Amino acid sequence: MTILYLHGLESKLSPEKRTVLERFGAVIAPDLDYYSNPNVYDLLVKMNEEYQFDVVIGSSMGGFMGYYIANTILCPALLYNPALPHRPVPQNIPAINPSKTASLLHFALGAQDDVIKANDNLKWLAENRLPYTDFKISIHKQMEHQIPLGIFEIEVTEFFRQMDLLK
Repeated sequence: MTILYLHGLESKLSPEKRTVLERFGAVIAPDLDYYSNPNVYDLLVKMNEEYQFDVVIGSSMGGFMGYYIANTILCPALLYNPALPHRPVPQNIPAINPSKTASLLHFALGAQDDVIKANDNLKWLAENRLPYTDFKISIHKQMEHQIPLGIFEIEVTEFFRQMDLLK
């Protein structure tokens, strides 16, 4: 299993969270500069040619990018507080073909997130629903924009359990 992890705008994958992910497969976590490279999407598509990602996991801006990459390479994704309704930096992304999409998109949202509000993501998802994709949405009542290690581990474990059920 090859896991693509996409960090947020000004963050990186912590060693503790990497350890959680490594229980499920090999982790590729590129250092991305969303500010100076509006073509991160193209870079990730090229990386997929080399690594053949099985799943995508992303947070915030990485969740936004993960949504589009997962729907392009047709793999499941776990997205924490994705910057789908609004994002602070422009990125060039393609339109999604609604008849060819990821099989599973699992969203973990923080009810206390004041950067990307859970309700804004829910509204965006309702307005942009993908008809051939299973959605799982968790809203954590105490979670803010940062993802505590315990919630990260719970969601990762549930995500991979859901993937096993789809097989």
